[in-house]
Amino acid sequence: MPVSSVESTIDAGFVARHAELARGYGGGGDPEDPALVQAMQMVLHIPKIDPPRRSALLAAAATAVVTLCLDERVGTDGEWEERYLTWKRSRIRKVARRARGAQWLAAQDVPGVTIEFAGAQARALVPGAVGEIDPRIKRLQIGGTELEVDEPISIDPGYPTLWVDAKLGMTVGKAAAQVGHASMLLAGFMPVGQAHAWAERGFRCTVADADPEHWAQLRRAVAEGTATAVRDAGFTEVAPGSLTVIAVPPN
Repeated sequence: MPVSSVESTIDAGFVARHAELARGYGGGGDPEDPALVQAMQMVLHIPKIDPPRRSALLAAAATAVVTLCLDERVGTDGEWEERYLTWKRSRIRKVARRARGAQWLAAQDVPGVTIEFAGAQARALVPGAVGEIDPRIKRLQIGGTELEVDEPISIDPGYPTLWVDAKLGMTVGKAAAQVGHASMLLAGFMPVGQAHAWAERGFRCTVADADPEHWAQLRRAVAEGTATAVRDAGFTEVAPGSLTVIAVPPN
């Protein structure tokens, strides 16, 4: 297959990692042994005092996931390649956990990527079997702390926007997993040149809630092929097949 003029100017490793992401994920059922189910653990920094804005925390989570999925360490012969591909090619899952203080500091020693955005911090960890979760992560709570819905700091059309269906009322943890799915899908949905340009801008994005009227417009954009959507498997909180997040590329 001939290499496009755009691809020829981009590092070959990035092109290969993007091609893998663009193939989509999943395809296999769960293993018989529940301990072998694959999941990406996500750690959300939610201190008791001065917690982050919800929209900023979700944007940090989304950015952390896509950054990890296009990191050179998940590429050919990378130290994370096997674990990443085993997860990506299975029935994909993400689990968001909260941390504060020493818990958050300890999570930094577990392989992954941390992103800070507008005072919020989130870490996406290298995926693996749920039966082999690092003890420092396994002890972190999956729920228990909620943040008020807020308006995003700003919606810059020069960056992608991940729109969350407001009527679903998802918890912070569930929404973090869903925007993580969305950032992965969006990067694969983009042509490689656009994805690379996004990477050079740190995969910054905006997360915002969409009211029913706007959600209907976004669904039309998905049908027209100008946006991409997350359809949830329905393991937790929402009904199977629900559209949870619609990701819109930058203008």
